Amino acid sequence: MTTKKLVLAAVLGAVSFVGLAGAAAARDQIRIVGSSTVFPFTSTVVERFGQTTKFGAPILESTGTGGGMKLFCSGIGADFPDATGASRAMKASEFDSCQKNGVEQITELVIGYDGLTFTQSKKGTQINITKAQLFSALAKEVEKNGQIVPNPHKTWKDIDPSLPAIEIEVLGPPPTSGTRDAWLELVMDVGCKEFPAIKALDAARHTAVCRTMREDGAFIEAGENDNVIVQRLVSNPNAFGIFGYSFLEENIDKLHGVPVNGVEPKYETIASGEYPVSRPLFVYFKNQHFGVIPGLKEFLAEYASERAMGEDGYLGDKGLVPLPADKRKAAEQAALKLTPMARPAS
Repeated sequence: MTTKKLVLAAVLGAVSFVGLAGAAAARDQIRIVGSSTVFPFTSTVVERFGQTTKFGAPILESTGTGGGMKLFCSGIGADFPDATGASRAMKASEFDSCQKNGVEQITELVIGYDGLTFTQSKKGTQINITKAQLFSALAKEVEKNGQIVPNPHKTWKDIDPSLPAIEIEVLGPPPTSGTRDAWLELVMDVGCKEFPAIKALDAARHTAVCRTMREDGAFIEAGENDNVIVQRLVSNPNAFGIFGYSFLEENIDKLHGVPVNGVEPKYETIASGEYPVSRPLFVYFKNQHFGVIPGLKEFLAEYASERAMGEDGYLGDKGLVPLPADKRKAAEQAALKLTPMARPAS
């Protein structure tokens, strides 16, 4: 590179760095993207923040966890989001993308727990289900007579005689959703371990079989809007849906959470860890935007407060299950100190 080009690059870099300080002039509202599962909780904090502070209510967009991470990690400055909600932890690859694009310091706030529910209409034939049966219903390939074959199961009764003879129809999240990632980890990976022929596969093939959802119409990707799934379940009592506990809680007059491995998805069973399909929820903040985007630090303080995510906090009314007291205090203190997160292990 010539001396002139080196000087120009240095000048442009300095302008870019200094330009962040002008972000407040370009945007005076906080911008938040991310998970549809975290959306109801963040929207509640947004509403409270707008009503009780001098700052304008943040702009909130439901993009899915993966989509939110991509936007969040695209860069710093007024053109990029200040925070993103996530229904799973940030991946190492996403952290690396952030670093590559100048998002060098990130604060991670663990806001509480959510249970992933397998839900149906209260008008439907109620069932109990195991993780192995869910795997057999939803995987693209399953074990049959000791062989790995394309999923032949058309009805629930095909999987187990104790289940009803109704067609398998399950609506769930797309690959960009953190809920999909969590479902694969907490249900599909666990369920497939019950089958000897699958356990005997080499690592790459094992992962492919355990984590590939069927594509023949029995599993339907319903997008990032969980309310669409709720509407479909209400209109079709034979269908089932996959989404966070908060959406079940909001529609408990119409919907029923199916017991998984004998445990119903309830506030108490998720809090105790008894319910086997639960996961933590997160909000990530861009440290370089604190002190630049008006109200961002105050918004983080509201989110991380006891009145929001505490045991008797207002987010509990929306279905958030609080962290145990010691973990909650640690999460709150780390966030309020803007402690930069370390690179995830995977």
